[in-house]
Amino acid sequence: MLEKLASLEAKYIEITATLAQPEVLGNAQEYQKFSKERSDLQPIYEKIQEYRKILDDTDAAEALLKGADADLKELALEELEELRKQRPAAEDELKLMLLPRDPRDDRNVILEIRAGTGGDEAALFGAALFRMYTKYAEVRRWKIEIIDSSQTGIGGLKEVVANITGRGAYSRLKYESGVHRVQRVPATEASGRIHTSAATVAVLPEAEEVDLKIEEKDLRIDTFCSSGAGGQSVNTTYSAVRITHVPTNTVVQCQDERSQLKNRDKAMKVLRARLYESELQRKEKERAADRKTQVGSGDRSERIRTYNYPQNRVTDHRVGLTLHKLEQVLEGSLDELIDALITHYQTERLKEL
Repeated sequence: MLEKLASLEAKYIEITATLAQPEVLGNAQEYQKFSKERSDLQPIYEKIQEYRKILDDTDAAEALLKGADADLKELALEELEELRKQRPAAEDELKLMLLPRDPRDDRNVILEIRAGTGGDEAALFGAALFRMYTKYAEVRRWKIEIIDSSQTGIGGLKEVVANITGRGAYSRLKYESGVHRVQRVPATEASGRIHTSAATVAVLPEAEEVDLKIEEKDLRIDTFCSSGAGGQSVNTTYSAVRITHVPTNTVVQCQDERSQLKNRDKAMKVLRARLYESELQRKEKERAADRKTQVGSGDRSERIRTYNYPQNRVTDHRVGLTLHKLEQVLEGSLDELIDALITHYQTERLKEL
């Protein structure tokens, strides 16, 4: 580990020196590239300095013990005891920082929510989940933009597809894929019986054009009139776009914009993300069918979380975490759940290493 840390330390110092060179300062593209590298390395560089200080202070305290008077020895012993407590925690933090990063973590997100079993109740729950993620995006200062949605007459969402853009969006939301279950008494239920319904959430990293090549000949593009709220152009212009990727029979559509071109661009963004995710999952299965380091399988058929209204409870089944603050979670307070999932995932990877 020390060799790896020394290598990273040297790289950080080298990049810092490079950034001061006139030829880099005068080249915006080069300066931006090296600045990002330095920014990515800075947290671990600072943690290495903290760790080195612990090691240096330990050496100094041990040296004092050999030749100091009684009072100084007592102080050195106290300091040594404290440093020996700090060292394992600092080492664990460094090990976590040395874990290979998911290259997709900095990507934006395509979020898809679909009502599952439960009829109108499931659609209302789908709307509640979308509001929760919208609130969380606001907390994180991410931008969220609806690409396509299908609403019910009572305020539910049968389906919604949205684009979330912002720093670290995928790194935080990637654990949300799966089946979310709700238990509550519907407003229409006279006997007070608790109903269970579900919605499926998919979080896809936004794919770039370089990630995969989509042939124009493989696409079937249909245009149609928009439906639902949208002003004068609804049902009068063929602005809505449906794209079918023929080889995989993947269908996406967008009718959120009045411009056909903008709708096509948004639909292509969703299509690219779905095909990219499908290809990644295929490769993952080829590499390791029984990979143990995942937090759940990420499969959309897997139940990952239960929201129980009568008990004011949210339970994440992957890490066994229960929070009795359902209202706050639905208002976007997701960090406690997400942080627990990240910690669990990292711990499992450390065990694997």
